[in-house]
Amino acid sequence: MAKHVSETPATQLLKANKVVFTEHPYDYLEHGGALHSAELLGLDPFMVVKTLIMQDQDAKPLVVLMHGNRKVSTKNLARQIGAKSVEPCAPEVANRHSGYLVGGTSPFGTRKSMPVYIEETILSLPRILINGGRRGYLVGLDPQLCLVLLSAKKVQCALAD
Repeated sequence: MAKHVSETPATQLLKANKVVFTEHPYDYLEHGGALHSAELLGLDPFMVVKTLIMQDQDAKPLVVLMHGNRKVSTKNLARQIGAKSVEPCAPEVANRHSGYLVGGTSPFGTRKSMPVYIEETILSLPRILINGGRRGYLVGLDPQLCLVLLSAKKVQCALAD
């Protein structure tokens, strides 16, 4: 029996845009990340997408969507987006920018409007699971929606985990 998950800003945005998505609650583990959720849900971590809040050299925030079993090459990302450097935000800064708690960050319905960059290979997947705006809660949807709803720009910055 799947437990009911209350609405989040992410699910409100998806519903407002008439997006069909599936809900995938799981038992959250601090620092478990996408690999933990993929394992619990019996999924390939390549199709579980992490939402990372990063910042450029001027501390301007940005969102990076990356495969659950890949790391971001900040050097390659910076070069592709025309920044001098890119680094992850401190958790409390990421929380402030997104309006979500780290571990429950969704790219949908963020508090602040930020540019979104998506690892290009994510778009070739038929479906992805991505955070639905709460720790222990993923939503399944078509990755092309990231281009449509988030105006995400394609990048190639994945490193094997």
